Amino acid sequence: MEEAQRRALRRGRARLVAALRVSPLWDPLEERGLFTRPMVEELQSAGSRGEQARQLVIDLETRGKQAFPIFLSILRDTGQGDLADMLIEECESLPAPLQLVDLRPVELDLRGEKHNKNVKFPERLSIPVQVESERPRTPPAPAQGSAVDKRTHDLVYELKADPCGHCLILNNVNFSADSNLSCRAGSDVDCEKLEKRFKALGFNVLTWRDLKAQDMISELQKLAQRDHGALDCCIVVILSHGCQTSHIQFPGGIYGTDGKAIPIEKIVNYFNGSNCPSLRGKPKLFFIQACGGEQKDRGFVVDCDSPSDEAPGGSLESDATPFQAPSGNVDEPDAVASLPTPSDILVCYSTFPGFVSWREVSRGSWYVEMLDRVLEQYAHSEDLLNMLLRVGNAVSTKGRYKQMPGCFNFLRKKFFFKCK
Repeated sequence: MEEAQRRALRRGRARLVAALRVSPLWDPLEERGLFTRPMVEELQSAGSRGEQARQLVIDLETRGKQAFPIFLSILRDTGQGDLADMLIEECESLPAPLQLVDLRPVELDLRGEKHNKNVKFPERLSIPVQVESERPRTPPAPAQGSAVDKRTHDLVYELKADPCGHCLILNNVNFSADSNLSCRAGSDVDCEKLEKRFKALGFNVLTWRDLKAQDMISELQKLAQRDHGALDCCIVVILSHGCQTSHIQFPGGIYGTDGKAIPIEKIVNYFNGSNCPSLRGKPKLFFIQACGGEQKDRGFVVDCDSPSDEAPGGSLESDATPFQAPSGNVDEPDAVASLPTPSDILVCYSTFPGFVSWREVSRGSWYVEMLDRVLEQYAHSEDLLNMLLRVGNAVSTKGRYKQMPGCFNFLRKKFFFKCK
């Protein structure tokens, strides 16, 4: 889908959510190949009419080059031509110019303060910084051997089950010719490393290779619908090409081998407290090895030597796809109010949103290579977030082009792997 068309859907989302009649759309959307029957049923289960409309508009962006004109045609066929006209107007309008934020200094009234007699102060002092009293205070570091250092019940997730939980790995290597996505040589190296690592950490590992988008969704839903009552944790690992998508909670999308994208936030929400009750209060970890966009980070000069750390003669590839970074208003106000806040969820990205993620044919991806190495060395003694800092620091020093992993953390406690 062209950037102007995606921009039109985002700009028009509020009106579409308010006025779109979704019930007459489902059959023609399926008949004209935009969505499969399971996809339509999933959209219908999104909730109210407005929630179904919102999810439909978001998913349209991932349905290919013909999705926008086909959607306009269906709107006219179902007597909703006014909405089609609105989208065309939005599509033809220029993107909104970048607005500079109006920064105003904070005025501090110092007249009531006690001053040094030898110094004259103005009655009001304007400074463009945050007031000292409003700054968050850093709590003092706990003393060595304090309760924070001990793995207390209140601050640490308990992993007593054997196995600890399920670990699903989706490894997409080969993509269909019409998807215009390249073979992800080296991904099998990543997959093998993570299979061995998570088995060693006490997880029941299930791996699938080269799945279409709908098959990926099916396996994710099967995992979410399992009874996790006797388990303590759940891990999902996805190795594939990625892209940018419209999002509310978690950025990015993952491609199936058929070239159809699945928003990461949809994947994560299969496992939230509403959709997966048996995982409520238990940590749910997601590791995403895929590009977040097409930008290549050349980094900046620092006063130290960073090794290039590239395999001699190695073939360096990225998981980028030809998606442009979104512009304009990504999320309209209607898309915010009713979503539940995620809890006990950690979504780890191999790269910063908008940038490529690098992979070597012989050694696998930079991110998985360092993640596996850090888990091997530190899983017995450090919590997961601390280890992810080590991974990020190690990956950031590699290569001519740079890469910065990160995460969205909604965990309530520290997470320590159960090492045998």
